[in-house]
Amino acid sequence: MGQKIHPNGFRVGITRDWDSRWYARKDTFGDLLVEDDKIRRFIKNEYYFAGIPKVEIERKGDQIMILVHCARPGVLIGRKGVKVDKLKEQLEQLSGKTITLNIHEITQPDLNAQLVAENIAEQLEKRASFRRAMKRSLQNTMDRGAKGIKLRVAGRLGGAEIARVELQISGSIPLTTLAADIDYGFSEARCSYGRIGVKTWIYKGPIRKGAFTRGR
Repeated sequence: MGQKIHPNGFRVGITRDWDSRWYARKDTFGDLLVEDDKIRRFIKNEYYFAGIPKVEIERKGDQIMILVHCARPGVLIGRKGVKVDKLKEQLEQLSGKTITLNIHEITQPDLNAQLVAENIAEQLEKRASFRRAMKRSLQNTMDRGAKGIKLRVAGRLGGAEIARVELQISGSIPLTTLAADIDYGFSEARCSYGRIGVKTWIYKGPIRKGAFTRGR
């Protein structure tokens, strides 16, 4: 029987940092956890086309520091920072706390597994061929210097009556090696005939000994 574990959760605390960094007592932990989820969902839904694979959150008292990783920061910031100021106000209304908002640009979106998965899902929603979309993304990622990539799409591919799984792999993907820099992403394509799940694994190479990655 196959034993599977989330590739990011497998490495948290070893070669990856937590996306939420704060401490809370038992009676407040649940509320803060739900608040983090609301913040992430709000940012993702409002600025999906900005290409946001990850949102990091830190808390100090009544202050919340949010770091938004973004492939297209111009879409998020807006002219003269109008949009980012509006987003900050909306988040302060949502949480009732003081917000410090920072934006980190992702210079190579083809090496970010979440963005690759969302790109494939977007193409599937536009009725593109799933094999062509997978092949193009696979080639682009390898051309950017990745050591390996695995793509997996599942569902009613091409509108078929029976759901199935399509898998494409290039290079090596050492999933059980903790010292390997494996990036994982998941997205869903909401098609007229049902949802298609897209999973992406990208191997960027070994992490140097003793390194602890943060905000990648």
